[in-house]
Amino acid sequence: MGQASVKIRVYSIQCAESVRLLSSQALEMPACEYEPPPYKGPDYNHIRQVRGSLLNPALLTNFSSPLLIYDGYMQWLFDHTGKRYLDLFGGIVTISIGHCHPKVVAAATEQINRLWHTTNIYLHPKVHEYAERLTQTLPGDLKVVYFVNSGSDANDLAMMMARLYTKNFDLVSLRNSYHGASPYTSGLTASNTWKYNFANGFGIHHAANPDPYNGLWGGHRDSPVQSVRASESELVDGVCSSAEKYVRQLEEICMYSIPKKKLAGFFAESIQGVGGTVQFPLGYLKKAFELVRSNGGVCISDEVQTGFGRTGEHFWGFEGHDVIPDIVTMAKGIGNGFPLAAVVTTPDIAKTMTGALHFNTFGGNPISSAVGLSVLEVIEEEKIQQNSLEVGTYFLQKLAKLREDYTIVGDVRGKGLMIGIEMVQDKTNQTPLNPQTMMDIWDACRDLGVILGRGGLYGTVFRIKPPMCITHADVDFTIAVLQHVLDETTKTL
Repeated sequence: MGQASVKIRVYSIQCAESVRLLSSQALEMPACEYEPPPYKGPDYNHIRQVRGSLLNPALLTNFSSPLLIYDGYMQWLFDHTGKRYLDLFGGIVTISIGHCHPKVVAAATEQINRLWHTTNIYLHPKVHEYAERLTQTLPGDLKVVYFVNSGSDANDLAMMMARLYTKNFDLVSLRNSYHGASPYTSGLTASNTWKYNFANGFGIHHAANPDPYNGLWGGHRDSPVQSVRASESELVDGVCSSAEKYVRQLEEICMYSIPKKKLAGFFAESIQGVGGTVQFPLGYLKKAFELVRSNGGVCISDEVQTGFGRTGEHFWGFEGHDVIPDIVTMAKGIGNGFPLAAVVTTPDIAKTMTGALHFNTFGGNPISSAVGLSVLEVIEEEKIQQNSLEVGTYFLQKLAKLREDYTIVGDVRGKGLMIGIEMVQDKTNQTPLNPQTMMDIWDACRDLGVILGRGGLYGTVFRIKPPMCITHADVDFTIAVLQHVLDETTKTL
């Protein structure tokens, strides 16, 4: 699974000595059926100079010494020296089925040779084929799709839809959430890491984050690995007692901060992504949706990171909460790295957008539609969702053992291949691991061939959201790398 169906020259890369010798064992990085061509681009130092002087100075660069990535294949990335890395962050949860998947490359190539762009003032076949196929994956009355270009675009549009449909203004999202960085969505996003000091967020409120690990009341979550604070709550008929307490916090916002029964909408990620793979207590989202609707609002599920089978058991993350939202936003994995996003809603809500002209120049263009359609086909043909469940569960169970064995591993959580590892200085009070130690671990894993992401308010959660084609062998390699690095780290603490 996850290997291309086309014949490619077998490539055996010589790993660094440190990769082959971990924990006094000879351990090889899993094999890869691909040979990248030699790098012929600009010099590494010149690229860093351009980056520092000509590009956005706010651009984040991972690791203490930035990687120069120039080639990718399935779950693998290659730097300018030819070194191979196991990509466990998937372009920030964007590569859903594998870098340069041959079927997607073929679909894009065929379309680009036929028709690049007309905009949707004309008919072209691909956007209509894709709309049919995409809406078939969604439950209930979620049948009208608006194609846009990014997750921020999608959430911008969903905010406008909610306000137009309800004729209300106030919106609620959760603290620690991330819904975009545009001027409009930055108000929804509730983490100071992403906040600029300018007027934004008018009419937006942030409810208490229902976090079973760092929150006020602990809780049980939908994960193969439970929070160490699960015992602080009770689980009755699949509903966690702390869910009701967090819903009460949401209710207080409706009671004290919003005109009576005049809520426009509520935004929630099925599992918080940028915030550090935070899951909610069992039953929270269902109760929250009921409360929102009773106060006049619509429910918006941000599936930018959790959609397209990533959580394993379901195609859409919200399905794991036993809810059907009124609006769904999606991006990232929808195009496997190609700029593509969408908003899907009900016919009734969609009608409100006919009060004026609405248009997106590149939304649903022929190339993105062909790419999106091929991604859906690969997910089905290669059983990507099933792999996410099976390999993800195996991964979580292996990581749970690390939590038992190392004092600096505070929490392991997630579902499918949406996984987080929260690193701590002190397990008793969940003090975040100091930044230098966190960076040292991150760099060491990278040097040994494993690329991890980071998230959470303090950047102390390792985010594992790889291409969903990874294998059990990839997991075993990752665990060996983590064990080696954590062993070395704990010697110096």
